[in-house]
Amino acid sequence: MYKVILCCLGLSMLSCAHPELSLPPPNILWITHEDMSPIYGCYGDGYARTPNLDALSAKSIRFTNAFANAPICAPARSTLITGMYATSLGTQHLRSEIPLPEGFKILPQVLQDVGYYTSNQVKTDYNFSPEGRWDDSSPTAHWRNRPEGKPFFSVVNFMITHEGPTNALRTADTESLNEWSDPEKAVLPPYIPDTPRMRQIWAHMYDLLAVFDQGVGRLMAELEEDGLLDNTIVFVFSDHGHGVPGHKRWLNRAGLQVPFLLHIPDKYRHLAPHLSGEETDQMVSFVDFAPTVIGLAGAKVPDRMEGRDFLARKPSRAAYSFGYRDRADDCYEVARSVFDGRYLYVRHFMPQLPYYQRAIIFQKQGSYEEFNRLKDLGRLPVSTAKMMQQKPLEELYDLWEDPHEQRNLIGDHGFAARVDSLKTELIDWMVRHRDTGILTEGIMMEGALAQGVSVYEFARQIPEADFRRMVAAAYKVGQVGAIDELLPLLQDNLDVVRFWALVALDASGNHSEAVWQRLSELLVDSSASVAIKAAEIMVRQRGDPQALGVLETMLKGSYEPVVLQAAISVRQLEEKALPLLSVIQEEVFPNYAGDVWGRYRSWSYPMFIGMALDQAQLNCGVAIPLQR
Repeated sequence: MYKVILCCLGLSMLSCAHPELSLPPPNILWITHEDMSPIYGCYGDGYARTPNLDALSAKSIRFTNAFANAPICAPARSTLITGMYATSLGTQHLRSEIPLPEGFKILPQVLQDVGYYTSNQVKTDYNFSPEGRWDDSSPTAHWRNRPEGKPFFSVVNFMITHEGPTNALRTADTESLNEWSDPEKAVLPPYIPDTPRMRQIWAHMYDLLAVFDQGVGRLMAELEEDGLLDNTIVFVFSDHGHGVPGHKRWLNRAGLQVPFLLHIPDKYRHLAPHLSGEETDQMVSFVDFAPTVIGLAGAKVPDRMEGRDFLARKPSRAAYSFGYRDRADDCYEVARSVFDGRYLYVRHFMPQLPYYQRAIIFQKQGSYEEFNRLKDLGRLPVSTAKMMQQKPLEELYDLWEDPHEQRNLIGDHGFAARVDSLKTELIDWMVRHRDTGILTEGIMMEGALAQGVSVYEFARQIPEADFRRMVAAAYKVGQVGAIDELLPLLQDNLDVVRFWALVALDASGNHSEAVWQRLSELLVDSSASVAIKAAEIMVRQRGDPQALGVLETMLKGSYEPVVLQAAISVRQLEEKALPLLSVIQEEVFPNYAGDVWGRYRSWSYPMFIGMALDQAQLNCGVAIPLQR
């Protein structure tokens, strides 16, 4: 009996000395919004009107080095909710349908296992099915719907700051305000043309931020009404940079850096023992958010997750943040970045393609329309015109000295060692995580389908030595000396190596008869991705009728990721796609027609196939009734 009394007394004394031991698990609320860089007033932006965010910041921790891992929504959100790099899962391409490994659990499912109620209002956009992964994911999802006594993890996403409202300039979107931003007082970055239209869009973007700020105020008031302020840890952040050119879709600081406020009530401050004050320059990325939330909930972080708990009692301070840009809409891109806290290094694997491609997505929004108007008038500033030109192979920026990334330090011998170091880190990261962007979308999807496994599992079946060869082939792009040195790669037994040899050939613009002979052989390659790329080059350079036939056959195929590659290649041909016009109009486009934008069958592959085919028709002088 005495032992029982002593034990209870000991537990009571321990609880008094460490009151956190008797605390219930904290509630966790994510307040997220879209398409906005760190321009809250609490970040020092005097043009912003964000009283609720600023008040929250005063009792929170403001992160000055928070980054999305992708500069566009779906891969950024996939990374957030899984704690894994989208490039590991194959979810890096905008709006695709990727199978995940059997039994794979995302953040809300891990929390459900330890007793949390999970709700999401309402956006998912993960590039994989969200079905069955939340207790409630709907327009009415709310922590108030949880069973009594349960802790909650809730996400509330505000779409008002998305590029759509930003560029639409609808007065209805800001009618809740009683004060509006003065366009004349807007401070534009150097790569945004200083025109009345762009000032209007920039001012409207800040007004939408003010509307979001009102939403934050409402949610915090609801927590207070419910008596939950002292029990709820609140994350506030955006999904990537502004929804205007030079930001969203761009793999640079402007595209990747996000605002991030973390509010931890006093009673839970022991969960972040190494953070103090109102601001931290600790580097965090979206891949870290899921492991950190799991740690706050007291659960075990799944071994598969690739991020780190940045609030752990003994955190490992991140040395680097990695970024990726792949297909967005119907525009192919493969670029990777690494940031060490000061220097941002970017490697482009398709430098021959500008960020700002000739595509539907760059025509129908206000800021892009203004850029196009200025281009037609010959009035684009040099820093803006670069967006429409071939990209440099490599970029290095000192973000302390050059926050707008206007001076590329590549070629400056004083930075050669740093470039080599960052390049090595990037290559090792790509190999370690089996970066599926190197596999190409078609190859990774067909390979996983053929083996009946997820893209993640398919990539991890590739031996490291083979994967390093694939990465090395991709690094040949932009670094070809004598063109015939590509011949061994064009004949390699690995389809990925053959594909990247073709991209390197395309980027170089040089050819030899031996190479042309090999290209004609690749038109019947076992890999559709290789055959399509070879055909695109041969049509563009020689108008080859056999190559046109290959593209026609691929367009008529049934596997949509491959059809999409063929449609994008046809779009890239511009007026040389004219012989395919009747096939596009009569046999291919009808398969992808529907009600989305008044044109397309769905928001995934059919939409992007349709967009590529529409642009191909525009390139050939056909009028297309585009809607938004």
